[in-house]
Order: sequence, then C-alpha cells, then structure tokens
Amino acid sequence: MNDNPTEGRDYRGTVFLPKTAFPMKGDLPKREPAMLERWARLGVWDRLRTQSKGREQFVLHDGPPYANGNLHIGHALNKILKDVINRASQMAGHDANYVPGWDCHGLPIEWKVEEEYRAKGKDKDAVPVLDFRAECRAYAQHWLGVQSDEFQRLGVAGDWANRYATMDFDSEAMIAGEIGKFLLNGSLYRGLRPVMWSPVEKTALAEAEIEYHDHVSPTLWARFPIWGKGRPSLTLDVDQLIGASVVIWTTTPWTIPGNRAVAYGPDIDYAIVHVEGVSEGSLLRVGERLIVALALLPTFSKDAGLAAHTIQRIIKGSDLDGTLCRHPLRDWEPANGGYGFSVPLLPGDFVTTEAGTGFVHIAPGHGEDDFNLGRQFGLPIPETVNDDGTFTQHAPGFTGLHVFKAHTAVYEAMRAAGTLAATGKLTHSYPHSWRSKKPVIFRATPQWFIAMDQPVATGAAQDEGTIREKAREAIARTHFVPEAGRNRLDSMIAARPDWCISRQRAWGVPIPVFVSKQSGEPLRDPAIIARVVEAFRTEGADAWYKPGAAARFLGPDRDPALYEQVMDIVDVWFESGSTHAFVLPPRGLHFPADLYLEGSDQHRGWFHSSLLESVGTNGVAPFKAVLTHGFVLDEQGRKMSKSLGNVTAPQDVMKQYGADILRLWVMNSDTALDLRIGPEILKQQAELYRRIRNTLRWLLGSLDGFTEAETVPYAELPELERWVLHRLTEIDARVRQAVATHDWSGVYPEIHAFCATDLSAFYFDIRKDALYCDRADSLRRRAARTVLDVLHRCLCKWLAPVLVFTAEEAWLARFGAGAGAAESDDGSVHLLDFVFVPEGWKDDALAAKWSRVRELRAVVTAELEKARAAGTIGSSLQAKPTLFAPGQDHALLTPDLWAEVCIVSDFTLLDESAEGGVAGAEAPAAKAVFHPAPGTKCARCWRVLPEVGTSAKHPTLCLRCTDAVESLT
Repeated sequence: MNDNPTEGRDYRGTVFLPKTAFPMKGDLPKREPAMLERWARLGVWDRLRTQSKGREQFVLHDGPPYANGNLHIGHALNKILKDVINRASQMAGHDANYVPGWDCHGLPIEWKVEEEYRAKGKDKDAVPVLDFRAECRAYAQHWLGVQSDEFQRLGVAGDWANRYATMDFDSEAMIAGEIGKFLLNGSLYRGLRPVMWSPVEKTALAEAEIEYHDHVSPTLWARFPIWGKGRPSLTLDVDQLIGASVVIWTTTPWTIPGNRAVAYGPDIDYAIVHVEGVSEGSLLRVGERLIVALALLPTFSKDAGLAAHTIQRIIKGSDLDGTLCRHPLRDWEPANGGYGFSVPLLPGDFVTTEAGTGFVHIAPGHGEDDFNLGRQFGLPIPETVNDDGTFTQHAPGFTGLHVFKAHTAVYEAMRAAGTLAATGKLTHSYPHSWRSKKPVIFRATPQWFIAMDQPVATGAAQDEGTIREKAREAIARTHFVPEAGRNRLDSMIAARPDWCISRQRAWGVPIPVFVSKQSGEPLRDPAIIARVVEAFRTEGADAWYKPGAAARFLGPDRDPALYEQVMDIVDVWFESGSTHAFVLPPRGLHFPADLYLEGSDQHRGWFHSSLLESVGTNGVAPFKAVLTHGFVLDEQGRKMSKSLGNVTAPQDVMKQYGADILRLWVMNSDTALDLRIGPEILKQQAELYRRIRNTLRWLLGSLDGFTEAETVPYAELPELERWVLHRLTEIDARVRQAVATHDWSGVYPEIHAFCATDLSAFYFDIRKDALYCDRADSLRRRAARTVLDVLHRCLCKWLAPVLVFTAEEAWLARFGAGAGAAESDDGSVHLLDFVFVPEGWKDDALAAKWSRVRELRAVVTAELEKARAAGTIGSSLQAKPTLFAPGQDHALLTPDLWAEVCIVSDFTLLDESAEGGVAGAEAPAAKAVFHPAPGTKCARCWRVLPEVGTSAKHPTLCLRCTDAVESLT
C-alpha cells in the first residue's frame, strides 16, 4: 500500500465488498437441466437411500395419475407439494423413500385408443381382445414415460427407475389377489341394482368418474288413474278415490316405461282437487279429479294451466296406503297391453314437497331410491334399457328408441292414452361422464358389488364390524389436513351404497371369478385365486383372455362347461385403492403409510376407494394422515379451458421461468384452498424469487474467504447477532412443526419475509458497514460473519425442499469443489439434514427488546426519509438525529449502538419530555428530529465525523478506517 498520504487516495480496494461467483440472474431454464444431469451422474437418490438405512421411515404413498397425456398444472401442484413434504421429512432425519406410480388401466386409456380407431374408421369390437389390450398397454407406456420425464423436470425426486404401474404384471397379480380376498371373505357378490351408466361408453361408472353440468331436461306431469285397492289396510274408503288421478312430475320422461309404482309421503297433506276451469292449451280436463300435495298446488296450477278448482278434501299420505293405480300407458294401443298391470301407491320417506306434485313415480331399474323401495315391496325390476341407451323389448312400443330422444314419443303415447297432464323443460345440474362429457343414466344391470354392511373377517386386530363401520372408525383415527376433510369423507362413507366394482370394458384387470351355471353362485375357491395370481405374475392379466383359460384356472376337477367365466374388469378405483398392497410391504415400506396426499376431489375417489379396499382386507386404513389440496384456477378465479385461452401449462412456465418459480408458487399459496395462476401471478413469484436469490447472493459474497477460525462463540456475540439466532430458532420450530403435521401453509411466505424484512431491510442493512469497513479481525465483523455462515447453511437447507435447484447452486457456491472446497465435487445439499439449531439460541426477552428497538428505529428512519425527500441529505450517514423516547427506552442501546442501528454518523438520545412528547398508556410516544452530522465525510466508510483529518498518514479517513487500512499492510 502507499504510505505517503495524499488527498486523493482511492481506498476502494481496501473495502471488503461482497465477492461471489453466484450470479444475480438465476437463468433457471438453462441451469436446471444441467443440475438434473449432475444429480443423475452422482446417483444422489441412491446415495440418499444408502445413507438413510436404519432411520425411521417416512412413507408418502403416491396416488397414481392416469398415463394418458402431458402433465397439466394440477399435476404440477400435486407432485411439487408431495416432493416438498418428502424432501423436508428426509432432511428432518427420516428415510423418505418415495415411489411414484401410475394408473394405466380402464376407460381413460381405452377411450383414447378407441378415438384413434374411430379416426381410422376401425371397429373396436372387431379387434381381438388381446390385440386391443396390447395397444392400450403401448399407449399407456408411452405417456408414462413422457409424464415421468416431465415430473423429473419439475425437480421431483423419487425412485423413478423402480416406479410402480397398475399394468405391471406384479401389480395385476396383486390386484387379482385383493379381489380374491373379498370373494373368499364373502363380501363380493353379484346383484341387480341401478348404477350410473354411460350409454356412450357402454359401462357402469363410479361417482368419482362423474362431473355435473347444466343440462336441459324435458319434464312431464302424468296422471295415474286410481282404480281400486290392493290390501284392506286402507284408512280411506277407496270408492271416494276411484276415478281420481294421482299426478306425478318427472325430469326423466324416458323412465315412464319402467314405472312400477308411485311413492307418497306418509305425513304430507294432499288435496283432492276438482278441476273447474283450465287455461288455453292446457291438457287438463274440466270435471276431472286430481290429487297433488297441498303445498305444491299453486305451482302445479301455474305449470299445468289449472285456472279454477275446488278442493274436495284434504287427506294425509298415509290415507293412500294400499291404493292401486293404472299405468299411464295402459290404454296405449301400440303397446299391445304391455302395461296392463297395476301400479301400487307406496310410502317413501324420500318424498318431499320441495318440487313437483308430492308424488314420485317409481322405476326400480332407474334410481337408487326407486330400487330400494322396489326391493322393500317386492316390485319387479324390468331391464328396459340396453347397454347403448336404447329401449329393450321390455319397453313395449319404444323398442330400439334411444332414451335421450324418447321424450317426444313418450309425450305422444301418453297424450293418446289420455294421461299426459303437462310438459315442460328444466335446466338443472345433471351427471355427465367426465371422459365423453355426455349425460349418464341410472340403469339396473347385473354387476359385482362389495357389501358395505356385511360383517367381514379380515384376520386383523380390528376385526369386528362391517366395512362401513370399520371405515368410519378408521377415519376417526386419521389425521386430516385440513381438518374439514374428516367430515367430508366420513359423510360419504356413511351414505354410500354397496361398492359396484365391475366395468364392462376390456382394458384392465378382470374380476377373476367363475359362477356356477346351476346355482348362480360364485366359486369361492382359494386354489383358483392362487392359480390366477401366479399366472398374472408371469403373463399379466392377458392370461385370463387366452384360449383355454377357464379350464386352466378351474383345474382338472371341474368342467368349464358348467361355469361362467366373468369377463368384466374391475373398477380402476379398486385398482388404485389396492396400490398399498403391491407398493408398500413388497418394497420394504411400512404399512399403513404415513400420508396420502391428493386433490380434494379424492375424498370420493382415491382416499375413498383406498380406505374401503384396505379395511376390507386388512381391517385398518392404509394411511395415518390425509392431506388435500385445492384446484388450480386462472387469475380471475375461472376454471382453465382451451376455449377461454386461460390455460397455464407447467411446460411453458418452466421454459420461461424455470421449475423453481413454479415450486415457489405452490408453497407461497394456501394449498388447502383453490389456487390461482397466470402471467401476473408468475411475475410476482419471479420477483419474490429474485429477493430470495439476492439474499443468498449477498450472504455468499459477504462470506468470501470465511473460515472456522473466524467463528465467535455464542457468549461473545453482540446482541444483534444473538437476536438473529433467536429468529432462526423460531423458523426452525415452524419448519419442524410442518414436518410433523404436514401443514405447510404460510411456512415459506414466513421464510421469504424473514429474508426480506429481518435480514435484507434490517440486519444486513445495519451490518454492511462493519462487514465492509471494519478490520478483518474485529470482533464485530467476525461475529457478523459467524452468523452469516449459520444463515447460509440454514437458508440453503430450509429452501432445499422447495427451491431444489437454487438451493443446490447456492450450497455448491461455497462447498462445491469449484468453490475451492477441499472435498470432491460430489456433494449436494440434498444429501444433508436440516441444521441443528440449539435451543439455547432461543431468547424471548431479547426478542422483545429488539422488537422495541425496531419500533424506535422506524421513528428515526421516517424522519430521515423526510430530510432525504427534501434534498437536505443524500445519505443517512449525513445525519445526527435526536430521538426523544420514554425513560424506559433509554436503557435499550447506547447512543453509539443507536447510530449503528439507524445507520447514521452520530446519535443523541433524550427523554421524551424534552420535546413535549406525550406518553400513551400502553405504548409511550417517541419522536425523532433531524440534525446534520458535524464533521467531514470519511473517504472509505462515508460516515461524517469530526475525527476525519486527525490522522497525518490518512487525513481523509476516520480513525476506524485508518486502523483497518493499516492492518492490511
């Protein structure tokens, strides 16, 4: 250095400015793929599994997405949230082995292959079933590979090389084995009952495969003429009712051919109405008698054109017990007497006066309530509708007509029979298949069911009760995030009917059952199940469809001609619900899993089916905790759709911003609610990311050359440093609580706020002077660097589960071989645990003190900003403010420390009374007044001090800077 003092000497080279190769610009779209290649090259996942052996496991069982297209933003949300929880659990000391999986069977993939067939003019039914299944397998395999690559590009860590898929041979074998357990314990049966049926896809559907859309339904009011009584329990003289007509209202006119009864509410008041006048165009007739609910009479009069009437009598629904009506199509000639049976009036507790007429027409083959009432009273259940939605021969006069085109024909038939009372239209929410987007119907067909209310022996400890009872008990023992999920799932289980698990399709695991043609009962033979499982394990489920399969599986002691081989496949929800059986114990993962995590729609989907499948075979739930997240909407809260042009694709986000931005968006959101995303929200997330990155960059720059020899023991740290360490204990506790509860809401916004408010805007701001200008061996500078070292380690590791690429980059910038570290370049922050934060760093009293310091600092900085805005000063170092504070605040800091904290050159602290301040009852008032700092600006630290110029050797420096410069010689 130059020992000759000169007025114009440049001291910039003596200032310890931050120095780092960690760039300000993330350039994530380019850097992230290279990081993925590095992790693959180093085998980070396998190393993590090896070094985690012996640790307590954390098992998040992956709910399988369908392998039928590119990932959408909902997939990204789901897998990122899972990845954050897995990574955090691993870094908290667990062995978090995550096995990703796919659902590959069923209608979603079969439908796509059929679409390709239709585009080529091919007939799916003409293709051999094994060839068709092979095409479905190839289709699923393609998209499984695509989705796997896309998930990994998101930074999701897992055992991708050993993923599971429901179409793997081992999986198909285990699924067949799980079906066999229900068969052998007696809870699997075949029965006739209404299920939601897609006429387009020609299969039964589960509730989880249904979505509701507005639909315009034709409506009708129909007369059911009373002709007599069927049993002597009638409390009303039937002769008074003969000739009158019960009027029903329905939104499904096509179900009229399947009508076999009419339901009434026993406690409802009904009016026997004499028609005395009708409106123009009305189908009612003057002089006839109609029976409708008294409460609904005004609405009926308006809808049916009843202009004038008298009420002859009011009766209770129970008075109608035993009454018989004629079918409204009885006298329709084209039916050739096909509806010549009586229609009984039956009590129904589901009948209300909310809409219609207070009577419900009962078609036992087309509704759950209808079916149950029909079974209770022994009604016939005609199969009036074919698989494709056309009427069968059991709907005389309508055979071959599609039900969705039948309302006009039904209207005309009833008009001809004189029983049509009125017609109309209704727009209402109606179930649609979520694949074909077409309306579904309720249709009674022979299906395979799992009984919900039959006692089942599983051999488990919790072996008392039915599947429904066991499932509800398991829900009570489960931890839900958010808690509202408990009631939602429990209410669904409480009300659901028996589980229909059969589907009339080709791509899936067949229900491996044989039915005796003589008795109609399924064979419950463990040997058959064992043969099926073994064959599926080596050949896959295709073995069921090969020639001679029946003889092979039945064994040499049974004649295949005497048995029906069931060709239905199992519901894909049963398949995914049984994944715990072929993913957890076989891979050494404990059962039940610690966590199931999916979207909130899975209360009726995967959570639901997994619970029922597991309690039916194991007696317990397959999970200890259930976490649900919301759906992703656009910035205006609308559902995303291509037609609206508001779709945000994760692939596009990664190309523009990088995966870390998408991951930050997930963890900055309240995932328990619906999330929003779009261009402006992504810009905001990019700005939040920039602040976090700049925090890491400043830390790295200020730690340039740091060694352990600089470390200052905790007891010797200044209060400000100890306050920072106290804040670390609070955030550490927050992170570890999230690991324990799986509730991460608000954690990363809190870490961001810590970086932006506590560090950048406060601690860093204050300590820049000491770090840049103190001599290298000063206690204050070494203490600050000691804390910066801890901050870097904590932040990199806390951010690692979310900003997986950035945290690695920031870690390697200090500890990678390229950063000059002694170790080889095979390290990774993802191989490490969270920093151990000593409990002794927690100091609530110190935190309270510095909270007050920051309040008073804000008073001072507000006054300095006024001076800066007025042009009086350009920098706070040109000031020597006076703070008028209550007496109890005078012991907080010395004036020198106040000057340090407020980043001014000098400071005066006086009692509030000196300025006429008024003390409040709870928070005493404080006031600051600006004064210019006396003295000369130091050429090195820029503080304005009277002592500048007193050094002959360095006349432009203050005494501190003179000492620092001299120490460098």
